[in-house]
Amino acid sequence: MSDTTCHMSISLDGFVAGPEQSRDNPLGKHGKELHSWHIGDPRATEADKTANTWLMRPRGAYVMGRNMFGPIRGEWNETWDGWWGPEPPYHAPVFVPTHYAHEPIEMEGGTTFHFVTEGFDAAYAQALETADGKGVDIAGGASTVRQALNAGAIDELTLDIAPVLLGSGERMFDGVETFDFEPIEVLHSPLTTHIRYRKRDAG
Repeated sequence: MSDTTCHMSISLDGFVAGPEQSRDNPLGKHGKELHSWHIGDPRATEADKTANTWLMRPRGAYVMGRNMFGPIRGEWNETWDGWWGPEPPYHAPVFVPTHYAHEPIEMEGGTTFHFVTEGFDAAYAQALETADGKGVDIAGGASTVRQALNAGAIDELTLDIAPVLLGSGERMFDGVETFDFEPIEVLHSPLTTHIRYRKRDAG
């Protein structure tokens, strides 16, 4: 198993979230259509179930961008502990790069959000140390994944390519100059094509 994974749903035109993101619509206009393969669409198949096991595999720690953690920008001027309710699905420490310091937020089920003000590299280093060999996942969003790709941090990348055109929103690969991965597994359903990539020098 690779040390560092990343699993993202993406549109045909390269967006991982649509335009007009808001507290009430965190994935933006039509962004939810990228995720229909694992949120109850009756057209989902065994291929989607298999890809969901990839998505939900236990990890020792996570790195998540602040925009994915929540809608608050700038100073922490209100209470927020994530989109996921009292027990987030991570069940492990989550490191959130941010320019604004915040005390850790401990949730039910083993998830604690730690806020790191020294940038992505520092957050990733802390995640690696905390994971203790159990693997790190880069949980998103677009900016954090770009930084991870440019840092060469990701060993295994899974893309769920939905037959959707969003036109605008959050693009994941803008500013990523190289893609040194090869496909090792492909699954497809009416809702998406799941491609699992492995870094060429990752073994």
